[in-house]
Amino acid sequence: GFLEDGILVQDISRTRRRYLCSWAFPWDVAAVLPTELLCLLPGVSVVLGVPVARANRCLRAPRLFEAFDRCETRTGWPNVFRVAKLTMYLVLGIHWHGCLYFALSVRLGLGTDPWVCPAFSRPLRRYLHSFYFSTLVLAMVGDTPAPQREEEFLFIVTSFLLAVLGFATITGSISAVIANLSAADAAFYPDAGPVRRYLRARGAGRQLAGRVARWHQHLRMQRKLPAEQEVLQHLPQGLRAEVAASVHLPALRRVGLFHSWEHEVLQQLVLRLRPQVFGPGEFVCRRGDVGHEMYFIREGRLAVVAEDGITQLAVLGEGLYFGEISLINIKGNMAGNRRTANILSIGYSDLFCLGKEDLAEVLAEFPHARAAMEAKGRELLLRMGRLDMGAEAVAVAAEAEAEQRLRGLEVTLEGLQTRAARLLAQLEAGALRMALRVQCLEERLHLRQRDGAAGTGGA
Repeated sequence: GFLEDGILVQDISRTRRRYLCSWAFPWDVAAVLPTELLCLLPGVSVVLGVPVARANRCLRAPRLFEAFDRCETRTGWPNVFRVAKLTMYLVLGIHWHGCLYFALSVRLGLGTDPWVCPAFSRPLRRYLHSFYFSTLVLAMVGDTPAPQREEEFLFIVTSFLLAVLGFATITGSISAVIANLSAADAAFYPDAGPVRRYLRARGAGRQLAGRVARWHQHLRMQRKLPAEQEVLQHLPQGLRAEVAASVHLPALRRVGLFHSWEHEVLQQLVLRLRPQVFGPGEFVCRRGDVGHEMYFIREGRLAVVAEDGITQLAVLGEGLYFGEISLINIKGNMAGNRRTANILSIGYSDLFCLGKEDLAEVLAEFPHARAAMEAKGRELLLRMGRLDMGAEAVAVAAEAEAEQRLRGLEVTLEGLQTRAARLLAQLEAGALRMALRVQCLEERLHLRQRDGAAGTGGA
């Protein structure tokens, strides 16, 4: 197929017409012509060998490079493909050099001196010797027989110059592959080096530095990707939503709170979730802290601990959530926006973090989801004994009164707008009448002036 406006066209007739009219068609025809049959003609084989006669096959090189480019951009292991391609180029270069060495040895005479290829009876042994000799020369090992003739000196010098150029190219390619690997790791995982240097410069203890090192190691071993937002930021909004939904939506659906929520709400939430990983013994939140995020447990276990930080009151597992009470405005909540419990990570815990502003934006667009979350939070506060029923009733009454006053203000505002529109219409009508009267007076004045001038002229 071929691309048309970015869409793959696979219609056979259109593909055939496009190919026959392209520049690649005559090149492909010339590349597959059986030119090696010329060697069967009398006397031609003496002048042209089979390799020279098949040189038209090199016209397929642009197709080969095009295939390499497509494979490199579509494969999931581009660096491995680059290394394999570089290895193929290396082996092919050694093979061609060995062929030239063998051709020169045939011209000079096989086995006439130690430098040329020996006169082995088996063709495989001749090829292996030529390949081995070319490998030593191009690798600049130097363990080769000394040249004896001018042709041999010229061949060795040229080979060494090509070896230097090839070695520089290979070194640059390998360096590019290693740099790409480092860049890929830096795009997904945070660099532990600056943190280690900072702790060493500040004289932090080895225990804290060890915890930081183990945290970075856990991210790489378990393939946790905390920098997802930075990686996906260049994608358009719709495609980014689909990518985030395909990756995180199955885990988000395991959360009991979202079982009855609409698919559109979950898609909006997925775009705003931030992955976070907490290490063993690390507090996710402490009681009394101001809450700015709520958390969804993707993997791992967390403990609700007492004030001593040791006694476990409950254990939270995969699919649960916490921290929503301090984000939503529940009437009668005696804790306000403060945390109501101490949450401690038992092992390494993979959580989704949702900020207060992001949650407010989503719930403002979907009132049903907001009502469901407030109902869950109210039920939890009732079980904890932190819901003041009297304050809730007062808040509900105050909200109803405020709503009633707001409606009264809206009615009053509508009346004022109607009266203002009426006064404006009356003002415009009065201005129009005044303009007409002024125009009539001006016309009468002009008539009187004209009559007076005519009477004076007659006298």
